[in-house]
Amino acid sequence: MIHFLSLMLFETYFLKSILQLKRWYSSCEGFRLFCVTFHCVVCSSALLEDDVDLEALVNDMNSSLESLYSTCSGHHLPQTGLRRSQPMHILAVRRLQEEEQQLRTSSLPAIPNPFPELCSPASSPVLSPGSLPPGEIVKIFSEDGIGKVVEIPADMTARDLCQLLVYKSHCVDDNSWALVEHHPLLGLERCLEDHELVVQVQASMTSDSRFLFRKNYAKYEFFRSPLTFFPEHMVAWCQETNHTIPPSQLLKNFLATSSCPEIQGYLYVKDFGRKSWKKVYMFLRRSGIYCSTKGTSKEPRHLQLLADLEDSNIFTVITGKKQHGAPTDYGFCIKPSKGRGELKELRMLCAEDEQGRTCWMTAFRLFKYGIVLYQNYKIPQQRKTLLSHFSAPVRSVSENSLVAMDFSGRIGRVIDNPVEAQSAAMEEGHAWRKRSHRMNILGSHSPLHHSSLSSVIHIAQLWFHGRITREESHRIIHQQGQVDGLFLLRVSQSNPKAFVLTLCHHQKIKHFQILPCEEDGQVFFSLDDGATKFTDLIQLVEFYQLNRGVLPCKLKHPCTVVAL
Repeated sequence: MIHFLSLMLFETYFLKSILQLKRWYSSCEGFRLFCVTFHCVVCSSALLEDDVDLEALVNDMNSSLESLYSTCSGHHLPQTGLRRSQPMHILAVRRLQEEEQQLRTSSLPAIPNPFPELCSPASSPVLSPGSLPPGEIVKIFSEDGIGKVVEIPADMTARDLCQLLVYKSHCVDDNSWALVEHHPLLGLERCLEDHELVVQVQASMTSDSRFLFRKNYAKYEFFRSPLTFFPEHMVAWCQETNHTIPPSQLLKNFLATSSCPEIQGYLYVKDFGRKSWKKVYMFLRRSGIYCSTKGTSKEPRHLQLLADLEDSNIFTVITGKKQHGAPTDYGFCIKPSKGRGELKELRMLCAEDEQGRTCWMTAFRLFKYGIVLYQNYKIPQQRKTLLSHFSAPVRSVSENSLVAMDFSGRIGRVIDNPVEAQSAAMEEGHAWRKRSHRMNILGSHSPLHHSSLSSVIHIAQLWFHGRITREESHRIIHQQGQVDGLFLLRVSQSNPKAFVLTLCHHQKIKHFQILPCEEDGQVFFSLDDGATKFTDLIQLVEFYQLNRGVLPCKLKHPCTVVAL
């Protein structure tokens, strides 16, 4: 009996201690379970005595626990007795992983939108992790055949992708880069317009087709010199007005939707399913391209529709003679936009010369897109004007902005007289030679001798293409636009010590040999049989970028090949 009383006193003291420590427990249910466990331990200890009234002990402990639980939680236990613990259902592993993933996603911080002005008023300026658009995989190839995989959004245009590739490749952004749709099996290619969606174009391409990243200086050159691209004998309404339409009005008539300009001339047409070509008189209008079944007649009963402009794209044929048996090298093709790319769906055409092919293809683009092309042409100029207010303008030799200057006085002046500019260049050349001769006498600090340095300093320049053939230089000039002043330098095949300047003028490619000449024991380079000498090729190129000299035009646009 004394042992039982001691045990009850210990229980009372322990319960008071627990009441003092109840603030340590945040869950009253856990506190209740602890008390029940302690009750069971006490009861099991009391059962060891034979003279213990078990029923009275249980009733006494129930009343104590009920009062204790009501004190902690403010609720009374039910009168039916203790609530026994029940087995807990264990969640499946997959359900637990899903809940954990949801918890991790919901706990991610919101990504601030760096361009809130692009959001609509109803959209939020904060991008949630689940609202990011899925990307599309596009593979781009450079001129050397190396491909690069890029993930782009579904609404990225060709201009935006070119900007991305320019920044990733560390190129000079002069708004002359283009994305080319290339079909090697068909021998076709075309430059995508700046507003076209890359993902949509890729969806219509076959498995063997690819995108190329290259220069195209002639993409908007017709806005600068329209008469070069549209000869008067090919524009019908120029002949009707006795050749009095100015170039500005010529472009306005092409861009306007009310007027209907017309391109006319002879073209070779390949029949479907045959290898033969037939020369017919063609008309290109806004509604489509037509051929005359009776000479040069324009009567509607004599016109036959060959292709519609709305659902078609125009391509350059790069293997016309070899693959399609074309009569000339100036072939182009009209291909349906949603076609499967089979030969029977292609309308093969061929012009007499390069100027004729350029006129037909440029007019096709203007008739199909109209004012959108002019907006694409103006966007880079507006962006450049906007950036000029915040940063210093960067000089670009591709914009014909270089002029001859005279810094002999206190203030520099522009030399307008070409004779004076040539004499100033010759004097500067003599100064260069004296300076280089003095360096040779005193000894150069460079690890390379001056003569060896002048023979290799041009290798790193973008316009130097090394040992390529004459045909390869023609191909590069053709691909990059055939505009006036487009040039490259290469090693001569006939004379290993000489170089060749390949230049495009009036859509014709010309070659000029650069010969080495020796004077006072030093080697120079000259284009005009020694009349003007230069210590290296870089000085030669810089001189002819400022002065035309013996060339038909100045050097403006270097042919550039960049590896991605």
